[in-house]
Amino acid sequence: MHLTSSTQPVAAISGAASGIGLALATLYAQRGVNVIAGYYPADPHDPALAAAQVEAAGGNALWLPLDVASTDSVDAFIAQGVQHFGRLDYMVANAGILRRAPIEEMSDARWDDMLNVDLTGVMRCFRAATPHLHAGASLVAVSSIAGGVYGWQDHAHYAAAKAAVPGICRSLAVELAPRGVRCNAIIPGLIETPQSLDKQNSLGPEGLAKAASAIPLARVGRPEEIAKVIAFLTSEESSYLTGQSLIVDGGLTVRWPD
Repeated sequence: MHLTSSTQPVAAISGAASGIGLALATLYAQRGVNVIAGYYPADPHDPALAAAQVEAAGGNALWLPLDVASTDSVDAFIAQGVQHFGRLDYMVANAGILRRAPIEEMSDARWDDMLNVDLTGVMRCFRAATPHLHAGASLVAVSSIAGGVYGWQDHAHYAAAKAAVPGICRSLAVELAPRGVRCNAIIPGLIETPQSLDKQNSLGPEGLAKAASAIPLARVGRPEEIAKVIAFLTSEESSYLTGQSLIVDGGLTVRWPD
């Protein structure tokens, strides 16, 4: 049974329980887009709190467990969401992990685990979503300034995965263009999320505060600011934009070093 109007667009979001994913689900709710929201049960983020935030924004969301490292999980996520809402218009591959590992400590398992989530997970989401997409539909993947633009010490596996994401999007933009389906990547700069606030694997609060001085806008970004660009990429307002990678970084990558 479909609980919502078939005329309302539907977006599937991986990693929707926190950070950029939650900001996007909330923004879509405000704009009348139904959401298939994927959350990873092993994460510390409470999906009930995330669901309450989206509902408070006026949204209609179906929250489903999702492990992008598992083909069965991704396929079930998309199938259940489409069965519930009756359609799929946007797929946003946002879920990812971040782990610190110097190259001397980079085991095959660490490398494979990272790429399985941050790179192959994107492919799994796009592969499962594509059969349901129609002309005017859109795919978006979240890359990172680390790998997408810069190198990052002790994070070669993360940077390698994120550097490859725009390649997937460029290729699918060409492959799916005859169907009227677009595919783009977004490359966030330094954004204040639970992931970047993790001092063990990322910059942490002090590192983010220090980094702000190198950004022309003099601050790190907010998840809501990335969500707005993703919403643009899935909207009719970007109907002639495909195969691109948009850097959203407050000017960090164009600043001449002092």
